[in-house]
Amino acid sequence: MNSDVFQKKILPLADKLFRLALSITGNKQDAEDVVQDVLLKIWNKREIWGKVDNWEGYCIRSTRNVALDKMELKDNQQLSIPEHFDIKESKADIQSQLEAEERMSLLEQYIEQLPEKQRTVFLLREIEEMNYKDIALALNITQEQVKVNLFRARQKVKEYFENKKSWIE
Repeated sequence: MNSDVFQKKILPLADKLFRLALSITGNKQDAEDVVQDVLLKIWNKREIWGKVDNWEGYCIRSTRNVALDKMELKDNQQLSIPEHFDIKESKADIQSQLEAEERMSLLEQYIEQLPEKQRTVFLLREIEEMNYKDIALALNITQEQVKVNLFRARQKVKEYFENKKSWIE
């Protein structure tokens, strides 16, 4: 692979890698550092370029590993939802917007509390809209493990909101 191929296959993934790194590190600067480290490592490993079949999965796995390593150095701080995950503006009245913002805030708070693997699978599936196969390849787990972790994360989120609803009412 030459630099043109690197620019066409790897660099377009930078935004997705950044969002993943941000969801793990919870810090924009750390996420930028992680993506830069991953891109530099891939560039420096030109000898493996011909052996990689799924560049997206390879890059996501590398980003996740580097971000988790960075977090271990920072005493495993809590992860957060990417900042780009905003509530879409609608023509609804202010009350419904406030309710939607409150639900989103609760969702972000709860997702931060999920176990790391469930949180990562949930974010890759629900926010990045990746399919099960690509998530499995990216995280080096089976598709069945992806489904189990996603199911558990969704169940926990559902239970959390059901409990919150009863507190609010």
